[in-house]
Amino acid sequence: MGDASHDLDAVLAQAAAWQDAGLGVAIATVVRTWGSSPRPAGSKLAVNARGEFVGSVSGGCIEAAVIAEAQAIMAGERGPGVLAFGVSDATAWEVGLACGGRVEVFVEALT
Repeated sequence: MGDASHDLDAVLAQAAAWQDAGLGVAIATVVRTWGSSPRPAGSKLAVNARGEFVGSVSGGCIEAAVIAEAQAIMAGERGPGVLAFGVSDATAWEVGLACGGRVEVFVEALT
């Protein structure tokens, strides 16, 4: 089995363990990418109500925003939805990246 932070089975197993322990859990899934994106569609991140997480949807670039959204969804402050993050080609060139990119992440609470 690969690195637990990126292994789909490990992410889902940890989410199930948190649920079994009575914790609220949310799952974030990369649903679409364009251009430069550190993680492919299907990548997952699981978050519990204490803010602990496993997995990755971007390699660290957007995790904090996704975790905050997951906690808001678990708290009932909003429903599930898609978050979109991106950087234009022009901006990417300014900071030394080869191209821009976009990632869309669906975040939902598990029940």
